[in-house]
Amino acid sequence: MKRAIVGFHRDEVGDWVADLACGHTQHVRHRPPFQMRPWVTTGEGRRARLGAELECKRCDEAAA
Repeated sequence: MKRAIVGFHRDEVGDWVADLACGHTQHVRHRPPFQMRPWVTTGEGRRARLGAELECKRCDEAAA
């Protein structure tokens, strides 16, 4: 299920994590060539993604 990003925080190793409207979280790493998310590396890029939707795997699992 798609859920809006409402904020970001860093995990214990410094990777960025998106806080979703449903209360779940999702890592949003930029690790080329597998994960291309250069926007996560800047504050401006993260702010621009507030309100954008990500697939929430935990909500999908709960609905199954």
